[in-house]
Amino acid sequence: MPKNPKTVSSFADLGQVYEEETASPAYHRAFTSDLAQAQLNIAEEPSSADMPGPFEAEQCVKSMMSEIFALMSDTRMEPIAQRIAWGIVNSFHVVARQIEGEEDSAAVKLGELARISDPSEVFASEVEEAQMRCQSLAEAREALECMRDHAGEVYRANSGHPFSALRGSRVSSVLTASQIDAREFLAARTKIRREQLAPSGPIVVISGGQEWEDYERIWNRLDLLKTRVPTMTLATTAQGKGVDAIAAAWAAAQDVPLIAFRLNRGYGNAAPFKRNKLLAKLDPVEAIVCEGSGVQANLAQIMREAGVPVTVFHQVEIKTEESRAA
Repeated sequence: MPKNPKTVSSFADLGQVYEEETASPAYHRAFTSDLAQAQLNIAEEPSSADMPGPFEAEQCVKSMMSEIFALMSDTRMEPIAQRIAWGIVNSFHVVARQIEGEEDSAAVKLGELARISDPSEVFASEVEEAQMRCQSLAEAREALECMRDHAGEVYRANSGHPFSALRGSRVSSVLTASQIDAREFLAARTKIRREQLAPSGPIVVISGGQEWEDYERIWNRLDLLKTRVPTMTLATTAQGKGVDAIAAAWAAAQDVPLIAFRLNRGYGNAAPFKRNKLLAKLDPVEAIVCEGSGVQANLAQIMREAGVPVTVFHQVEIKTEESRAA
């Protein structure tokens, strides 16, 4: 029951009041603060203002996203709704990443202060301020990530596509679903961030052409693999449509971490083949290769040579191969 229930005249009113005063667990975790004061900027005085209400934050995001699609549905503007909604999600993502950078800098400063031996009250006050700022930034980041992830889910429900940031990773301490940039996966920093940016679960690699409509075969195979390997992490070749987009949508729906291995353009024409070799070095438990180009053929060959079971999907017929190195 709500802590301060309003006067109600019927069970219907009671249900409405309860709904208005409750929010999802993710919002309660992200918007419930244990800090007496917060300071996001060293140029400002600490603030004792409350965090936004969990329910209010959840409803704001839901309304903001849903109304865009509702407004433009069945109008000539309908094709643009998805682009605007993506921009809203990305705005949360960009600001969350900015706050994360500030949080990292604050943590470095706090670590430097912690190594100094100074018993004075002035120094103790400086340490407390640095710790408060670090905690305040972490709190703000988690709240923004929560709103971004919720906005991303509303975006996916309305557009049929998972939100994927153009740059960097989309990870959160609140939700398990994530989309991780390969560069950050390969260069994860601290212990906590390492588990978010470099999931420890067995890796399944998938790649295919950008012209691919039959999602059911891919989803069915991924469903089977997840049954066999519940803690799996999915690695794709980060194309925005076709097989990789189908796999990304499945990962978002199943709360499976996804690592996006974008091309390193510094390798020029050899970039796709360099990426294939990198994927093999991850020691995946299985690879799914869908008919595409010579890049996919090369990936299947590399995986077979590495002893990785390979499932090959063709556009018309399905051919499954499983081979292990002797």
